[in-house]
Amino acid sequence: MSKPLYRQVADTLRAEIAGGVFGPGDDLPSERELRERFDASRNTVRQGLQLLVSEGLLNSSQGRAYQVRSHEIFVLNASKFENLQFSQREDGDSYDNEVLHSGRQPHQEFRVEMVKVTQEIAERLKVTPGEQGVLRFCRRFVDDTPWSTQATHYPKWLVDAHPRLAEPDDIEEGSTRYLADRGLEQIGYHDELMTRMPTPEEASELQIGPGVPVLIWIRTGFSADKPVRCTRTTFRGDLNHITYDLGDLRAHATGGDLH
Repeated sequence: MSKPLYRQVADTLRAEIAGGVFGPGDDLPSERELRERFDASRNTVRQGLQLLVSEGLLNSSQGRAYQVRSHEIFVLNASKFENLQFSQREDGDSYDNEVLHSGRQPHQEFRVEMVKVTQEIAERLKVTPGEQGVLRFCRRFVDDTPWSTQATHYPKWLVDAHPRLAEPDDIEEGSTRYLADRGLEQIGYHDELMTRMPTPEEASELQIGPGVPVLIWIRTGFSADKPVRCTRTTFRGDLNHITYDLGDLRAHATGGDLH
């Protein structure tokens, strides 16, 4: 069975975008030109274009041509992120460090508040749901473009011992190193990864257009005997590439053959 014509329009244009016929920021031909090219009705062409909008490949605005969405991908190595052996204290926050090393500019907006711990967070921190804790929330930018949001929950017992966590400003060296310098090193992490479409609030915070999913990364950090924090990072799906390094990667690093 042949595909509906609007899907054929979308498939052809998608392939041309992937092949570089239309690059990031380029306008597509007008609807009239596409109708003539595909011998299709206006509604058929629009259906095909809207399908590509829903996939996050095109931008659409009233009175303007459809435009190929620009994707300036930021690569984050999750194995090294927050790992203190890969940075020095003077390097500062691990987010700033990663972005600066990529040749781009970081910026963060903060808020800190006392909150009641939800059931979901309580299970990860092994505390009683509804008890007080501290939420440190930041919206992170790369070159002035919203990149991610990060919400870190700390249990009350930890904040009582380290009240700096409840102060409403950035911790210059990063909270992971701040705690490690005071004898509370996180020696293990449990990571969870999931994807979904953004909530309206997430779409607004991250300036996400139609058809773009988010990647949720939940990291629970552990000391030798208990969990000490739970961090939920929400990434724009169109601007992020997450990598992990596991095991012996000498062959990857050298590009050689170990046999």
